[in-house]
Amino acid sequence: MIYLQLYLSFVQVGLFAIGGGYAALPLIQNQVVELHSWLSLAEFTDLIAIAEMTPGPLAINAATFAGIRVGGVLGGLVGTLGFVTPALVIVSLMGFVYYRYKGLTLLQSILSSLRPAVVALIAGAGLSILGQVLFADGMTLETVNWIGALLFCLGFFLLRKFKWSPILVMALCGAISLLLGLVGVG
Repeated sequence: MIYLQLYLSFVQVGLFAIGGGYAALPLIQNQVVELHSWLSLAEFTDLIAIAEMTPGPLAINAATFAGIRVGGVLGGLVGTLGFVTPALVIVSLMGFVYYRYKGLTLLQSILSSLRPAVVALIAGAGLSILGQVLFADGMTLETVNWIGALLFCLGFFLLRKFKWSPILVMALCGAISLLLGLVGVG
């Protein structure tokens, strides 16, 4: 029964994950944390960090890891299959429609109107994860994770100002966090 629940949950995520992995994060969070309570919010945040560092698409990695956490290796396969099933069907149909009607103004208008919704989904997921990092122990000024806040600002600055590679920024922030942990800060 858990495998059917996993499959159907990730079919729902895959069906509405317009815009890619980051846009799917709030949908995955809703399914695995809020609806089914398969993971806590802290576990979900860890899952996203692992999915980010693992090669491959973020949302598929997240579906796989959540599935493994819930139902073992078979659960990982079922979660992944559930997530990609709608995409396989939709992309095949959309590819046919786009190829056939790509010159229509209506089709171009529909595609351009989806962009703001995708940006809102990505921003919502990012703010949710940032809030979990900064306020994991409650939303008071005394419990703010200042090291996490500084690492966020450093990473954001390096990405935007100097256009550093995201991989390099993640490695640098990870190394700084490791060093601070070894010396007993944070």
